Amino acid sequence: MTETISVHKMSGARIPTDVGEFTLYVYHNNLDGEEHLALIMREPGLEGRADASGNGAAPPVLVRVHSECFTGDVLGSRRCDCGPQLATAMGRIAAEGRGIILYLRQEGRGIGLLEKLRAYNLQDIGYDTVDANLMLGHQPDLRDYRIAAAILKDLGVASLRLMTNNPDKIAALEREGLIVSERIPLETAVHAENAHYLDTKVRRMRHLLQLERPEAAGARQTQPVSMARALSPLHENGEAGHALDDMFTTLPQRDGRPYVTLSYAQSLDGSIAARRGEQTIISGPEAGRLTHRLRAQHDAILVGIGTVIADDPQLTVRLVRGPDPQPVIVDSRLRFPAWAKLLRGERRPWIATTEAADRARQAALEAAGARVVRLPSGPNGLVSLPALLDYLHGRHIRSLMVEGGATVISNFLAAHLADRLVLTIAPLMLGGLNAVADLGRLNGQVMPRLAQPRYQTLGKDMVLFGELEWE
Repeated sequence: MTETISVHKMSGARIPTDVGEFTLYVYHNNLDGEEHLALIMREPGLEGRADASGNGAAPPVLVRVHSECFTGDVLGSRRCDCGPQLATAMGRIAAEGRGIILYLRQEGRGIGLLEKLRAYNLQDIGYDTVDANLMLGHQPDLRDYRIAAAILKDLGVASLRLMTNNPDKIAALEREGLIVSERIPLETAVHAENAHYLDTKVRRMRHLLQLERPEAAGARQTQPVSMARALSPLHENGEAGHALDDMFTTLPQRDGRPYVTLSYAQSLDGSIAARRGEQTIISGPEAGRLTHRLRAQHDAILVGIGTVIADDPQLTVRLVRGPDPQPVIVDSRLRFPAWAKLLRGERRPWIATTEAADRARQAALEAAGARVVRLPSGPNGLVSLPALLDYLHGRHIRSLMVEGGATVISNFLAAHLADRLVLTIAPLMLGGLNAVADLGRLNGQVMPRLAQPRYQTLGKDMVLFGELEWE
């Protein structure tokens, strides 16, 4: 049953601006608890009610439905076009002497400021705005325009001329019974910092913009790469190769335990993070797509609790088509946080812990949908990895992808429980946390070797992979 949305106009005040005088109202609603805003010029002319056809009503009202963008609207960030769009809309309404700007508190297309900043960091290494959202576990656009429609109706608007480049916004308002009599384009300057962002809006979000090629606008060369191109068997020198294709043949079957692939990204100096417990994005978008394709190849995916706390990962397949693996978390002391995204996913996590873990904590996590499995501990007090693999094999998990962090990677190697390595090497130095500990100290044995190693460049990164050979 669809929830009925109600809005209530709260206090308002006169707002003189450089372009003219407006009245600003705060609206309360019963859907999201946010304080959405209506900035109105010449309010008395907006009060004529209209029937469904618009007969007997004032002419269609000039309207801008604008989603909050702190970085663009307040700070003047050049990464997007939001600030200039808001200023242009205010100027057009002032020139016409009548109109409405709805300011919806939907920062970052609905993901919030924190996640938006994380998405910016992904965009800085080459992901476009859509894939950055997907990498963080969000849909490309989470905005909801039902509240906007309810506010417009409360203001007596039935027909409007909408300033927008987004056809989805028009469709959303029309679904709520409003008449969009005209779309007025709202295009602003294209420059080096926002060209790729605007190009992505056109290509992947159907926005109606007339853009020069980003290169012509001086854009940084971080053009999006299709899946076919990202995984194409070509070295940078153009020679044909089939290294990555070899990675996706049918995985071997192991007796008594899953086949284990270690897959992670590191810098040239072997770092997987700048500091322990801190999220560090290392590889580029092409390698990100490769990782998601690898996830789809495996029955389950495993990380340690440190990765969950630092990165809050989704551990799903989003950048390519394919099934989601079963998330498995190694959490010997049961520190799994209640806020983790994994507790909101379709496939709830299996959390491997020890007998020493808190029982009340287990009950809370199970109530949230997780499966908590108590397993024997090894000499170091951590979950016994052989016991964990035995458990997974008994649940029909035949292939397992291990993504990290450093303790988990090191312990799988120390226990000789890894069959394949897929290592992405990024061309930078971090001087941070190494992926692999001193295994000689851990088990007194030599490190494995890669049997018939293969490699291929992928974007700016290099992918090295092969079967692990144990002496």
